[in-house]
Amino acid sequence: MTFDGRLFAGITVLAAVAESGSFVRAAEALGVSPSGVSRAISRLEKQIGVRLLDRTTRSQTLTDEGRRLYETVSPHLVGIECAASTASGSAGVVQGKLRVNVDPFFSRTVLASKLPALLQQFPELSVELIMRDDVGDLVADGFDLAIRFGPPPVGTLVARKLLEARIITVASPAYLESNGRPSCPDDVVDHERILFYNPLSGRPFEWEFHRGKEVVGIPVYGRLLVSDVGTMLNACVAGAGIAQVMSIGTETLIAQQDLVDLFPDWPDERFPLYALYPSRRHLAAKVQAFISFCVDTQIAPNGSATSQQAKRSRSGLKRSQSRSR
Repeated sequence: MTFDGRLFAGITVLAAVAESGSFVRAAEALGVSPSGVSRAISRLEKQIGVRLLDRTTRSQTLTDEGRRLYETVSPHLVGIECAASTASGSAGVVQGKLRVNVDPFFSRTVLASKLPALLQQFPELSVELIMRDDVGDLVADGFDLAIRFGPPPVGTLVARKLLEARIITVASPAYLESNGRPSCPDDVVDHERILFYNPLSGRPFEWEFHRGKEVVGIPVYGRLLVSDVGTMLNACVAGAGIAQVMSIGTETLIAQQDLVDLFPDWPDERFPLYALYPSRRHLAAKVQAFISFCVDTQIAPNGSATSQQAKRSRSGLKRSQSRSR
């Protein structure tokens, strides 16, 4: 069997450009200069005899021939990457740099105080948490995974549900003293409400109340609309109105009686948290370890990961580690 190292190297560079969308990003991912990337593509085009990229001053776009070549070789490159990871031991050892595109609220309220334990547990791991409001392109932006609340985006990413947070309806004691406490979900219509912006629809999130199979929906109306959870919680504590929030991050406010859970007998509306990552046959140990960490940090009683979820997550990491030995 013959092997053309120059052809393979050129195709690797082409794949980096296709996935990142530019010579500059491809160069950063490969550890070379942008001019080196350009020369490698030119050599590959000359070797194959077809133009693979349409170049402008601002972007590089695959030609039809380049797209067909990339789509054909991409699965094989993934297989080579997985085989190399397994051979080097990284498939079973938590090490190296992990870049995570993480929901700002989850990072601030849950992860921040737990990170020392993660770094202590895995001394060969370094972590970059980049707080962003959207998932974007994980591969092009160099992320290993994303952590996001809400339904997963439609596309090629693998979505793994980590937990489901309970949605609770809350108000401050001062607001209730001035405006009265609603006795049932339908009464909320007559109260001031703090609405939360849904970036997917461009409208406020719907208001619903769930109890078993019973669902009560009320019209979405309020004079205050926000897109930041911290702002919503602070405004609610200050008495601006009633809000629907995730139980995660509000436990202390309720325990200190800064907020009141208005309808504890309507406990069944949930909002999922997902780990999103590019499709791979073998999940790197550092990614699996971080996913397990996110599950294990959820120890609050009303909207956290179940013990079975945590056990499954840990056992998956153990199986991965045992296969590498």
